[in-house]
Order: sequence, then C-alpha cells, then structure tokens
Amino acid sequence: MKINTLHIIFATFTLMCASCSDFLDKEPISDNVDEGFFTQENQLQPYCNKKYDLLPDHGQSINLGRFQADDNSDDMAPVNANNNFIPQQIKVAASGSYGQHGNLRDCNRFLYYTEENIKNGTLANTPTVQQYIGEMLFFRAYIYFNYLKSYGDFPILTTALNDGDYSANVEANKRRPRNEVARFILEDLDKAIEKLLPKSNAITNHRLNRECALLFKSRVALYEGTWETYHKGTARVPGGPGWPGSSFNGNLDTEIAFFLDEAMEAAQQIADVVPLEENYETMFNQTDLSDKKEVLLWRMYSEDAKVMNSVMGALHGINEEGVSGGNTGYTRSLVQSYLMDNGMPIYAAGEYYKGDKNLADETTNRDNRLLLSMSKPGDKIFKTKDFEYFNFPALSHNSSRSTTGYLIRKGWADNDVPFNSPYPLALTIFRGAEAYLNYIEANYVKDHSLNENSRKYWKALRRRAGVNEDFEATIKNTDLSKEGDLAKYSGSTLVDATLYNIRRERRCEFIAEGMRKDDLYRWRALDMMQNYQVEGFNYWDENYKDYINTEFKPVDKNISKYLRPYYQHSLAKDGYTFEQANYLSPLSIDVFITSTPEKGGDISTSVVYQNPGWPIQVDGYAIK
Repeated sequence: MKINTLHIIFATFTLMCASCSDFLDKEPISDNVDEGFFTQENQLQPYCNKKYDLLPDHGQSINLGRFQADDNSDDMAPVNANNNFIPQQIKVAASGSYGQHGNLRDCNRFLYYTEENIKNGTLANTPTVQQYIGEMLFFRAYIYFNYLKSYGDFPILTTALNDGDYSANVEANKRRPRNEVARFILEDLDKAIEKLLPKSNAITNHRLNRECALLFKSRVALYEGTWETYHKGTARVPGGPGWPGSSFNGNLDTEIAFFLDEAMEAAQQIADVVPLEENYETMFNQTDLSDKKEVLLWRMYSEDAKVMNSVMGALHGINEEGVSGGNTGYTRSLVQSYLMDNGMPIYAAGEYYKGDKNLADETTNRDNRLLLSMSKPGDKIFKTKDFEYFNFPALSHNSSRSTTGYLIRKGWADNDVPFNSPYPLALTIFRGAEAYLNYIEANYVKDHSLNENSRKYWKALRRRAGVNEDFEATIKNTDLSKEGDLAKYSGSTLVDATLYNIRRERRCEFIAEGMRKDDLYRWRALDMMQNYQVEGFNYWDENYKDYINTEFKPVDKNISKYLRPYYQHSLAKDGYTFEQANYLSPLSIDVFITSTPEKGGDISTSVVYQNPGWPIQVDGYAIK
C-alpha cells in the first residue's frame, strides 16, 4: 500500500516554531525560513504537506474515529454530557483562543515568499508551483473559516508583523465584521480555484484539487448566508442590536443575498459534473477510494507505513454483554427523523411503520442511509470461523458501551479485523453530495422556492437513499408538531415544511460525518433547547428483556420508556439547556492583554471587544 501524503509527511525540512507572547501572527526570530528557501518546487511540497494535518482524520486512538464527530451535537450521545448544552459550564480561558496562528503564519510566509520569488525570477512559475500556492490559499481559508465559526468577527491578517512595533500590532488586532471575514475567505478560495489543478490531474492524487475548493467555497458561503439570515436581529451579526463592533457600513440583506448566490454558483459547478456514488456505504468502508467519483478528497492509511486507525476494530466489538458501542450512540431524535422508504414520515406511514418496540420493527422499511449506518438485528458484527450476529447492544459495559442502544455502524465491512485492532480504513474528507445539499438549501433560503436544479438534485439524493423521489409528498405529509428535531426551529420560530425537509435531508445524508453542530449553530436551532431530554431506544416495552440479568436501569420506567443516557448525570438529568452566548466562543484574556493602546495597560482599554454574552474575566461564565 502506498504511503499517504495526507497523513505521512516526507519532510525534507523541519519548520522551527517559537512561541510568541502576542496572539497575532508574528514571525519568530528563531525561524530562519525566508525567501531563500522558497526557490524550488521540491521545497514547496513538504511545507504544504504538513498543513494536511488540519483536515479530518480518524486518528489512531481505539475508538470510532471521525464517525464520532457528531458527539458534539444532538445526533449522538457520548458517555459524558456535552458542556456546551449545560448552563454555566463553559468558561472564559486565560489563553489559547487563536491557537491556529502558527499555521496561519506559515501560510502567510509561504504565500508572500513564493509570489515574491516568482516575480524576481528565482522560482519557476510552473503548474505544480501554482498548485502548491493554491493549496496554501485553501489552507489559509480553512483556518479562517474555523475562526469564523468559533468567534465571528475576526482580525484579517495576511502579512507577518514586527514584534517591535507594538502600535502596529494593536491596530492589527482589531476585529473585522464577520461578513468581511467571510468575503476574505471566499476571495482566497477564488484564487485557489484558479491555481489548483482538477481532480483528474495526476499531480492531485491524494492532494487538494479545484473541485475541493469549489465545494468548500459553497460550504463557507452557505454558512455565512444562513448565519446572517437566522441570527439577524441579534448582537451576533454586524449592525445588530447590541453588536459590540464599531461600524458596519453595509446592508445585511445585500450581504445575505451575495453569500447565498456564491453558495449556489460554486455548488452547481460540482453538482452538475460529480455523480453520486451508487452504493452509499462504500464511501466509508473501504481502504481505497480512488474509484469513487463522488469522493473529491480522501485520507489513505497504510499498513506498510504503520499508519492505521482502529475504527474497523471498534465496529467489530463484542463483549460479554452484547455488541460494543464505542461509548456513544445515535439519539432517538436522529433515528426518528429518517423517512420510510415510501417517503412518508414515520407518523404519517400508518401500519407501514412497525413502531419502535424493538430494533427490528424500528428499522423495517426505512431510508437506506439509516440501515447502512446503524446496526439492526441480524447484522453481522465480526467474521470468524462462524459469524457473530447482532444480538443486542452492550449498555453498561465499562470499556466500550452503547449509550443509547442505537449502535454506530457507518464504516463497517465484512472482514476478519479483530476487536480494537488497527486497520487502514480510508476516510472521505470531501464528497459531492454536499454540493447537492448546499445548492438546494441556498436556493430555497434565497428564493423561497425550488428551481429545476434543486428538484433534480433532491430527487437524486433520495433515489440513492432508496426513498421515494416525490419530496413534495413528504412535505405535504409533514406535521412539524410531531417532529422531534430541533432543526424545525430557527430561533423560536417554526420554519416551513419545505425548509425543514431540506434540513432533514442534510441530517440524514451526513449521519456521523461531523456536520450537525455547524448546521444547528448557523440555523440558530438551539434557542429551543430548554430542558431537552436526550433519549435512546425504547427500553421498557421489549428491549429490557435482553438485559434481565443486569442491574443496569437506564431510566425509571415511570418517567420514560426511552433510554436516557444522562438520567443520573448531576447536571444534565433534567435535560440540556442551551445558553445563547455559546453560539460564539468567548475570546481568551490574552487577546485583551495584548491589545491595549499602551503596552501593559488595563484590559478595559483594549481595542478588542468580547463576544456577546461573555465577560472579560478569566474563568468567567456566560452572563445570565
């Protein structure tokens, strides 16, 4: 197996980083990388390679890897409750808010010196050189997008700063309105799109390509366009009431329209040329994804290079109590959101829906994406001389249990990898289905109707899922009062049935792929998370019989028949309650210390403002 350039770096150069007291991107004195280094193609590649560490990774820990990424949302329930959903648990940190500025410094240095050396003739301007410049532009955009999601308004920095010029540093620390930050990200991605080679080029094998940049552009633009749509009228958007910024000279409606147009334009360029993979599960359970046309970028692992992950081993887990669950599990809310294969919501399907007394009934006649991503009775678990079959999930086992009874199966394959053993399971990073969904959502939010492209893309997604293509019948039979999905709200307002079903499609398509938290935040869907009970499968009707010899009691049956993983949690037993301050993270105190007009001045004079709802105080909680 070939060694993966996305994971194993053939480093000919080691970047020496020195810490700096200021949070902004300053060039350390000890770093001797200068224009003399960026003069050869073969010098650029290792510098770019290291930045691939920024992209998703299954990791090498003994767990479900990236398939646990939705533990931070309402889709999955890890063993420990999520502090973001428990009041007065998140604190203002002393330092660390801008922890990616080392990577940002690297990007800025690379872009400055390569462009300068091309101008002065010391670096040949070849397609490969342009590819590497495009990659670094992409990574700068990627870093900034993560900052945008966390903090909103943000300083835009494209050059290294002089440590000795304190006043210039203070000026550079000033936050820019989030719409300007988002526009800057799109500008970087536009430049990257011009320089990156297409996926079909040999150079881009296991490297970023033009299609990735287009897809990511649609993601960023949709995020910002919908954030500004649903958070409009709050302090979390420029010009909103109580917004702490100094000036916003634009028009928010104009900004929203711009971002949604950009999302549609970029997404269509992918959706029109990238077909959906016929077999959904094969994008997640293979060691080699090179033949998957929908997959735009993937991470290869290598047995030869001893760079593997334990995801497959975790999915093959069986203990004395039942099937191992990786210390997480899907939620009832997620499972119930899936349609029947005839396109009906479960409550509108009549007897076609068999109910939830047991897992066999609950998974009958459902969307294939659920059936391929969650274990059900009769499913194989581990290949030995004799197959072991799914019996029931381990709910109380100390080392690897299911928290909800709904077992993660995404990534499972029929092979003989033992429990918790390493295996080179590939990881899909970017795939074309996202472009379909980004376009549909942007189109509807902007125009309040669906054009022919959206209708075509939506039908294609449902066809691949084995669900009746008639999404209009689904919309007609949707009763929001019977939907247990937080995403039926934006703020305290119920969305319409069409928009809700677009959100439902996205939730079901990206099960266990780490997209859900960002979606909930940009939709402002957590305002109504008040005393919200996370639940798992129906325990007390029939499933409890499989646990008759255990003392485990997931919930008092007089309270609920559905398993509640946080039933005995001291802070979450009464349910999750979301504090709106958590839509944005608080800036750490070091940001304010390094941004006072006079060096060493009182932090109350800082030119930087705190995010809404947070104090400027170490260990301070969200303001009630």
